[in-house]
Amino acid sequence: MKQIHTKKLALAGVMCAVAVVGSLFQFPVFGSQCAPVQHMVNVLCAVFLGPWYGLGAAFVASLLRNLLHLGSLLAFPGSMCGALLCGLVFQRTRSLPATLAGEVFGTGVIGGLLAYPIAVAFMGETAGSIAFYAYVVPFLISTVAGSILAGALVFALKRSGALGTMRATLEH
Repeated sequence: MKQIHTKKLALAGVMCAVAVVGSLFQFPVFGSQCAPVQHMVNVLCAVFLGPWYGLGAAFVASLLRNLLHLGSLLAFPGSMCGALLCGLVFQRTRSLPATLAGEVFGTGVIGGLLAYPIAVAFMGETAGSIAFYAYVVPFLISTVAGSILAGALVFALKRSGALGTMRATLEH
C-alpha cells in the first residue's frame, strides 16, 4: 500500500513539473494567460492518479507558477476546479469524453467564474472594469486546447495498450 502511494506521489510530482515547465508555452487572451499544458496535466492526473492527487498537483503547480512569475493568482481557481471535477468524473465514469468535458466545465465555467472575486479581492481589479464572466472565455480557450492535447495523448496510450499497463503499475 505504501509503495502505491509513493508511486502516485512521484508521478504527481512529475506531472506538476510538466505543468510548470509547460506554462512557458502560454499565450494571452483578454485579461488572462492561457496555459493549455496545465489542463492536459489535469486530465492525465485524473486518468492515472485520481481527483485528490490531481487537485494537489494543480495546487502545487499553481503555487510554483506564481512563485516563478509564470502565472497569476487566477491559476488557482482555473487549474484546481478543473482538476478536481475531471478527476471526480473519471473516477465515477471511466469515460474519457466525460472526463474531458469535466475539465472544460470545471476550468472554463466554474474556475472562470471563481476568478472574478479573486481578481477583485486580491489583484486590485475594480468590479466595474471587469464583468463577472470576463474570465470564462479565456479559461475556456485554454482548457479546450489542453483537453484536446490530453484526449489525443490518452487515446494514443489506450490504443497502444500502454494506458492499461501504466494504470496497472500504479495500482499494484
